[in-house]
Amino acid sequence: MAPLGCQGKVDIIFNISTQWPMKDYQPRLLEAFPAFGQALEEQLGKFDLHIMVLDNSYTWSMDDCSLCQDPDDCDPNGTPDLCGATIDECDYTMGSGETFASELGSSGRRCKLAGGHRYITSEEPDLKAAFECIAQVGYGSADPQTFDSLLAALGQSLVEPPPPDLNAPGACNEGFLRDDALLLFVIIQDGYEQYSLGGPYQWRKALYAAKGGDEDAVIGLAITTDADIWPNECGYWLDGKNRMRIFMEDTLKHGHMASICAPEYGLFLEEVAVEVGNLCDQFIPQ
Repeated sequence: MAPLGCQGKVDIIFNISTQWPMKDYQPRLLEAFPAFGQALEEQLGKFDLHIMVLDNSYTWSMDDCSLCQDPDDCDPNGTPDLCGATIDECDYTMGSGETFASELGSSGRRCKLAGGHRYITSEEPDLKAAFECIAQVGYGSADPQTFDSLLAALGQSLVEPPPPDLNAPGACNEGFLRDDALLLFVIIQDGYEQYSLGGPYQWRKALYAAKGGDEDAVIGLAITTDADIWPNECGYWLDGKNRMRIFMEDTLKHGHMASICAPEYGLFLEEVAVEVGNLCDQFIPQ
């Protein structure tokens, strides 16, 4: 069968840690996003993107509305009472697309996306503004359950019985994952990967299962600590194995590692965009 190509369709997940050190790194992602979008357009031409943000936890931690971006939205006795928005079950669901970040330094409001989805589509009139809203997840103390949230977002799980598929009709991420699209996930976290269930082999198996077993339909990039190698950009050394590096460099066919301590992330994302373009040309929908 001749490759049909992905026709510009790419489903993208940004899995962003909300641990405290991320206050220094989240702005670098926001700064790099426009160049990433431009690189994808150059590689794919007319693209059809789905972009989802996960904060890799199941918490929603705004105790009151003092963290609302707009002080005029703060009415503890109002209805709704938190930043002019009602909190729903998806806001507390692991793997659900982020549309209302609640941590310190977050966007602090409900991000209203085109079509009412919990992810950005190509229908979005201002892609940059929409991404800045959902990707500004803030920082606090939640331990990143990176692969738990990533797999849950894709309807995969390492627990039995598995939770409901978040991509099913009526579910939190309905329509996000498409059979005829490539899957790109970008993980951004400061420390070693140590809180997720399973390990590199199980993560790979579940991710490929989400794409019908096609190893060339999944691309991963982790922007994380490089303290497990020397010399490095972070300037310090950590003992032990970094499961993220094992996964990205030794386990996933199209996996990439980059240093979170780099001054800017645009080059990393642009390089991944080139690979997305190459794989798109070869893609055969499952």
